[in-house]
Amino acid sequence: MSLPIKIISTDFDGTFFAEFENPPVPEELQRLIGRLQEAGARWVINTGRDLSSLLEALARARLSVRPDYLVVVEREIYVHEKAQYLGLEDWNRACAHAHAELFARVRADMPRLVAWVNERFDAAVYEDSYSPFCLVAENNGDADLIHDYLNEYCAQVPNLTVVRNDVYARFSHEAYSKGTALSEIARRLGVSRDHVLAAGDHLNDLPMLSREHARWLVAPSNAIELVKESVRRQGGFVSDEPHGCGVARGVEFFLDSSARHATHLNS
Repeated sequence: MSLPIKIISTDFDGTFFAEFENPPVPEELQRLIGRLQEAGARWVINTGRDLSSLLEALARARLSVRPDYLVVVEREIYVHEKAQYLGLEDWNRACAHAHAELFARVRADMPRLVAWVNERFDAAVYEDSYSPFCLVAENNGDADLIHDYLNEYCAQVPNLTVVRNDVYARFSHEAYSKGTALSEIARRLGVSRDHVLAAGDHLNDLPMLSREHARWLVAPSNAIELVKESVRRQGGFVSDEPHGCGVARGVEFFLDSSARHATHLNS
């Protein structure tokens, strides 16, 4: 039987990596991913972090395995080649161009949006190299209210969306997400969604936690309820263990299910 899971896409913080756990990535998960890579599977870290922040965290974690691909800031793709991560230039160039065009259309509205937030909430609103509107709310209640307001604004602007993780949010182009980046990697590798597994815990993971992009969906026990509900609704696996242990249980569950199915077909 050929390997059922050919691409594993894991969110980083809170899913694969738990900063305050010791170790932050369970050794059993590292061994499991390593065995799958040896059998030909590719591992993708799919995160909202930027490249330098992710590489620093990976270095500190001292992993026994290395991701084959990185998706950073929920949209840019990098591939591991010759001991370094090189950008997929055509994808990243098109991504940057689409965002530049979109953000040029909304830039005049930024002062009004920033003023609305500052008048009502104690939140940090700023611009960085990835978005003209970035938010750090004081708590999730405030973030929910601001998110609702920003969604109303985005509904008036084609292709504009809010990407959110906990109290953090930013504007982005809806064509470039964790989900579309994952599907682009699968396309380049010639792998159908039927052989893709995705694992995540928060709102910014929902675009890849979709049967459009992955057949097998996993959420650890620490995932927010909206993510758990979405994964369950699509026939995915919600673990009763948190973080990396939960991911390991999900990968094992679908590997076992695939083996049982193949045995049944061949009996």
